[in-house]
Amino acid sequence: VQLQASGGGLVQPGGSLRLSCAASGFTLDVYTIGWFRQAPGKEREGVSCINTSDGSTYYPDSVKGRFTISSAAKSTVYLQMDSLQVDDTAVYYCAAIEGHTPPCRMIMTRMTGSFGSWGRGTQVTVSS
Repeated sequence: VQLQASGGGLVQPGGSLRLSCAASGFTLDVYTIGWFRQAPGKEREGVSCINTSDGSTYYPDSVKGRFTISSAAKSTVYLQMDSLQVDDTAVYYCAAIEGHTPPCRMIMTRMTGSFGSWGRGTQVTVSS
């Protein structure tokens, strides 16, 4: 499985960006895609997830109500990020698990090691 994240950039506080994760190479028609971010000096943080098997999604409190994940045809997943804050500055990565998985909340809070495929990150910088 190959993943390509794109859509990052520089935006002012309060602005919006939409990240895309284009996935290819799946042999099954169900998968889970997670978005993660890592800022300099900070631990990696899971910020969203979508499970195409059970339809579950996940957002931590830090982004809930501001970020929205969605899936489109041809294995593309979007992360709409609104009301961006300086603390959202990080490199954002998408990762995938192919096949049926537990719901997103369990995957993202207890089983992030299950993500076997990772894409290169895209830089998001929120600054005035």
